[in-house]
Amino acid sequence: MQDIAGTQRDASEKYVERMGAALAGAGLARLPSRVFAALTVDPDGRMTSAELVEALGVSPAAVSGAVNALSRIGFLHRERERGSRRDVYVVDDDAWHRAMMQHDATYAPMVTALAEALDGLDPGSPEHHRLWVMLEFLRFVGSELDAIGERWTAHLARLQSDRAASGVGDRHGQ
Repeated sequence: MQDIAGTQRDASEKYVERMGAALAGAGLARLPSRVFAALTVDPDGRMTSAELVEALGVSPAAVSGAVNALSRIGFLHRERERGSRRDVYVVDDDAWHRAMMQHDATYAPMVTALAEALDGLDPGSPEHHRLWVMLEFLRFVGSELDAIGERWTAHLARLQSDRAASGVGDRHGQ
C-alpha cells in the first residue's frame, strides 16, 4: 500500500504531464507548459531552477528558457531567495488572471501596426477592410478583457467567502 505522500507525488507528476500536454496542445511550447504545471502543483507555488531541473529531468539551460518565456506572458515572476543570490520562480494563485490582464502589452504593438497600416491604405480596398476588422477586434477584446477581469475579481471574492464559510482551509490547507 502506497503512503499518502507517494500518492500525492504520483498525482502531481501525472498532473504535470497532463496539464503540460494540454497547454502545449493550446500552443504554448512543451517545456514552459510543464514548468508552469510543476509550479502550479507545488505546495507554495515556488521553485528554484535546481528544483525544476530535478522535478522535470531537464537541463538548467532548458529551465532558464522556459521561465523566461513564462515570465514574458505573465504566468510567473522571479523573486530573490532571502540571503541568497538564487532566483525563485513563483506562480501566484491568480496567474491566469494576471496573464490575461497583460493584454495591453501583448496587443498594443499589433494595434499600433494595424492603425499605422490603415493610414496608408485606400479606405475602399479589401486589405483596408481586413486590417480595420482586425484592429476593431483587438480593441473590442481588450475592452471585454477589462470587464471580465473586474467580474472575475468580484466572483473570486464570493467564492473565497463561501469557501471560508464552509470551513475549508486557506490555499495552504491550514
